[in-house]
Amino acid sequence: MAVQTDRVAARVVSLAPSATETLRELGATDRLVGATYHCEAEVPAVGGWLNPDYDAVAERDPDLVLTADDLQADVTADLRDRGYDVFHADPTTLDEVIESFADLGAAMGMAEEGAELAKRARTRLDRVRRCVSDADPDERPVVYCEEWSEPPMVAGNWVPEVVEVAGGRYPFVAPGERSREISGTEVETADPDHVVIHVCGHGACADPEAVTDRDWDLSAVARDDVHVVDDSLLNQPSPLLVAGVERLAALLYPDVFDA
Repeated sequence: MAVQTDRVAARVVSLAPSATETLRELGATDRLVGATYHCEAEVPAVGGWLNPDYDAVAERDPDLVLTADDLQADVTADLRDRGYDVFHADPTTLDEVIESFADLGAAMGMAEEGAELAKRARTRLDRVRRCVSDADPDERPVVYCEEWSEPPMVAGNWVPEVVEVAGGRYPFVAPGERSREISGTEVETADPDHVVIHVCGHGACADPEAVTDRDWDLSAVARDDVHVVDDSLLNQPSPLLVAGVERLAALLYPDVFDA
């Protein structure tokens, strides 16, 4: 359910790239007066995602600070102790990610725009579902998504649902569960048809050899069905995640999406 507020946030500091990207889709980056150096925004930097510069935040004099993810729980608590109004989003499932667009819009005083953004996202996801609906459930490709390579970690949270919407199967982590370390034996047993590498913080520059050079016996590697995807499309709970679903579906069903 969307957060209800009559306040219009005019000076916003974002300490989360996902929040910054959602603001961009809401058309509200003109209200952004500060952001972390991890965010793509032409505003003064206020430190890192997990180590913000509180003095820099104070200099920006925000009436709303945005945080995200359980990893920022301590940062969020510190900000509130310092007297800031904080909007914190911690979605773990795909539906929660979409709902957070509406919640952030409402917290900004842009409830209508937030609800519309969430509606557009669901419409795009429904389109992907329709495009892959003819695929036999038992014949859908198994997909292994790796979000960290040393040690190997299989992606959790919303990624299992992203794979399902894109027409794949994901036997590694249940929806909403956190990412976890995984053994080569587990991956070999699942024998994925596709390997997707989206290492946190690497953008689209992750090294596929981190997987292909392992002694894992995977048919996907033998067929060269190993794909590097910009991590912001799968790891970030922002509107970019919808583009990530579309990107993954195009990898799994190129004939359908080329058409």
